[in-house]
Amino acid sequence: MVNTGIYKVEIITRDGKFYELQTALKEVGITGITVTNALGTGLQKGELELYRGVKHDTSVFERIKIEIVVYEVPVETVIDVTKKILSTGEPGDGKIFVYPISQVVDIRTGKEGSEAL
Repeated sequence: MVNTGIYKVEIITRDGKFYELQTALKEVGITGITVTNALGTGLQKGELELYRGVKHDTSVFERIKIEIVVYEVPVETVIDVTKKILSTGEPGDGKIFVYPISQVVDIRTGKEGSEAL
């Protein structure tokens, strides 16, 4: 696998502090992000709720997934900013995943690697 120095940072968290995180990431030089609504389960315990006489399992929670491709800004900076903004000390703060990116291709221009970013 080629080490391009390009990484994908994936953050799964509640949406309550998204705009605060987006602003903080802009301040360190992150301008492009992708945000997706997500559903998931984790260590948080769900409960059975009764709605109109039907029991519903609430162990699946609404979250957002934030994806950032990092090249010029150090990955550690993105992680530190994210932890600072999102950490409450409570279950459900989220997770950060970091993946090496072996290749990037800009479909329109055909540029590759860091030039494609």
